[in-house]
Amino acid sequence: MKALTFSTFGGPEVLEYIDIPEPVLKPGELLIEMKAIGLNFADVYRRKGNYHLKGSPPFIAGYEGAGIVINANNNPGFKTGDRIGFADVPFANAAMVAVPVEHAIPLPADISFELAASVLLQGLTALYLATDSHKTQAGDVVLIHACAGGVGLLLTQISKLLGATTIGLTSSAQKAEVALQNGISQVYLYQNDWQNQVLTFCPGGVDVVYDSIGSTLQSSFAVTKNCGQVVFFGMAGGDPAFVDPRMLMDTSKTLTGGDLWSYLTSKAERIDRANRLFKWISNGQINILPSTVFKLADGQQAHDFLESRKSNGKIILIP
Repeated sequence: MKALTFSTFGGPEVLEYIDIPEPVLKPGELLIEMKAIGLNFADVYRRKGNYHLKGSPPFIAGYEGAGIVINANNNPGFKTGDRIGFADVPFANAAMVAVPVEHAIPLPADISFELAASVLLQGLTALYLATDSHKTQAGDVVLIHACAGGVGLLLTQISKLLGATTIGLTSSAQKAEVALQNGISQVYLYQNDWQNQVLTFCPGGVDVVYDSIGSTLQSSFAVTKNCGQVVFFGMAGGDPAFVDPRMLMDTSKTLTGGDLWSYLTSKAERIDRANRLFKWISNGQINILPSTVFKLADGQQAHDFLESRKSNGKIILIP
C-alpha cells in the first residue's frame, strides 16, 4: 500500500510517498481503507522530530481520519463496509490503517468522511475544554487565544451554545473577520494592547481564558477575574513562564491543564462525545469551514500550506 512517510527529521522535503507493507491486524483491530485524513500541527512536530512518534523508519505520522471497514477481523458489532472515524490512532497517513475497536467511532449517514476527518480531533478538543476543563455556564465571558484556528472557531461556537459571551485574540484582520463570521462577539489583535482592550470590554476580568499559546500565560492571568480560571492546553508560541502559586492564592485564580487524551478514556466516551459533536453539526448549530484538500501523494505541499498559516479551515489528505 502507499503511505506518506519520512525517514529523517526536517522540513516538508523529507516526506516521501512510498510503498510499504499493509498493516498486520491484531485481535481487537479493524482494517480501514482510508477515505480522508486530517492534517494537524502535531504531524509537523513529528516530522521535525520534536513530538512523540511511534514506530521506526520509515515513520508514518497522522492520528485522525475516516474510512471504510474492509476487514472486521471477527470483531462483534462491525462488518465490512461500515463507515468509521477516529481521532487517536497512529499511522493514519496511509491507504490502510489498523484501528483498535476501542478507538473506532461509527459515522452517522449525514457525516461525510471529509467532515469527520476535519472535525474529530479539533471538535473533541473544543468540547472537553468547554465542558470539562471549564464547565461553561450561561453568562460566562470567555477569552479564546488563536480564535480563528480550528479549535478556536469550534470552541467559540460551543461556548456560545452553552450561553457564554465569547471574545478572542488573533494575529491579523483577515483572521479576525473569519472569527467574527463564525459568531464571536469581539476580536482583538495580538500586536495591539489587547490586555487593556479586554479589560475595557470586561472591566472585572473574564471568567476563563483558553490559552494555547503558552508564552502568553502571564498575560492571560492578568485579564482573568479573581476566582476565574486559565486553561492551558498548548504552546504554539513557546513555553510559558513559571506561575507563582502565591499569585494564585492571593487572587483565588485557577490554572488548569488540558489534554484530550485525559478524556478519551473508553470506547463509550469517544462515541458519546463524538455523537454530541455530530448532532450539533447536523442541526446547524455549529458551522464547519470548508476544508482544503490535497492528495496524500502531495503531502509535501500540504505541510507547506499548513506551516504557512494561510489556511482557515482544516487541511485534508485524500489517499
